[in-house]
Amino acid sequence: MPGRLLGKTCLVTAAAQGIGRAIAEAFLREGAEVIAIDLQEEPLRTLGATHMAVLDALDEQAVADLQRRFPNVSVLVNCVGRVPTGTVLETDVGLLQQTFAINVVSMHNFISAFLPGMRARRDGSIINIASVVSSVMGAPNRYAYGTTKGAVIGLTLAVARDFITEGIRCNAISPGTVETPSLYERMAAQGDFERARAGFIARQPMGRLGTANEVASVALLLASDEARFMTGANLVIDGGMSL
Repeated sequence: MPGRLLGKTCLVTAAAQGIGRAIAEAFLREGAEVIAIDLQEEPLRTLGATHMAVLDALDEQAVADLQRRFPNVSVLVNCVGRVPTGTVLETDVGLLQQTFAINVVSMHNFISAFLPGMRARRDGSIINIASVVSSVMGAPNRYAYGTTKGAVIGLTLAVARDFITEGIRCNAISPGTVETPSLYERMAAQGDFERARAGFIARQPMGRLGTANEVASVALLLASDEARFMTGANLVIDGGMSL
């Protein structure tokens, strides 16, 4: 039904493009007040969000200041992430720590800042974008990525369990390969875009890539009251990639 998020204040990180943008747009269509966060100002401005902030998700003080501006967030969607390539032998400690900071610590910062307000109101839905390449399955040359996305699923379960009696729901979404600008950049970086694209499609049993809107539809469910009996779930949307 239309207006599924009327009356809800939703914060979406990495909202300028890709999955984050699709989620923000879906929430806006369903009547939410949307606070869109990203480091990229220009594409963020074209989103048409209720509020926007150019913000580094690793800046704890900036996140705390944001919470003071918007204390009534009831839905938090953590989309910030990066996809480094390489095996364990090609990943030094610096890269692993950097990836952990971007993929996991960013989520910790936003959850730590906004959870107390949700807890006080006994109303909160936290949605973390993980990946099927995590504790669900492995993928070649994704050591740092798979390690940190596995941590996102663990983080999700921990938050869900700790606050299950206090009106807080925390769930993860694990996409497979999804058409996004960042994926196109990785395809182009391989030197032959079409060949790279064919390779990504080949690992999807459905024979196609997912779309950001398909992931956004799952996020919309988790944000809505229709999912108020769901917490600690990891919803896999991967076109059968992990089967």
